[in-house]
Amino acid sequence: MKQALVHIALVVRDYDEAIDFYVNKLKFELVEDTYQAEQDKRWVVVAPPGSKGASILLARASKPEQFDFIGNQAGGRVFLFLNTDDFWRDYRRMVADGVEFAREPQEQDYGTVAVFKDLYGNLWDLLQLNDGHPMAYRLAYQE
Repeated sequence: MKQALVHIALVVRDYDEAIDFYVNKLKFELVEDTYQAEQDKRWVVVAPPGSKGASILLARASKPEQFDFIGNQAGGRVFLFLNTDDFWRDYRRMVADGVEFAREPQEQDYGTVAVFKDLYGNLWDLLQLNDGHPMAYRLAYQE
């Protein structure tokens, strides 16, 4: 059996401001932006450059109870983990582009990591896993 995690829904306030952040600050690719008339919403998908793994579905909050979760989808914990092949290149570029880091870079036994905030305050890890890490092995064989 072969299965894959395809999308992770991220609740956002506005499609266009979210696209602007992910495409212009994080340098993600805009994979799809399709209007769905029957539901009066857009299907907006972004993904890290060169990624073949899961993408992010930018899901605009449409009910009052959904607005409470914008920026707090994981209850204040790190929500998403962005692995890179060059931590320092991406860290410096993100700082230059105005991305806010909540925790400065650290060397850990699994690799190099820093915590940043998306435009709504959700916490992300920017990390470069060490070669011997089990996930580094999985990522190498996705290509």
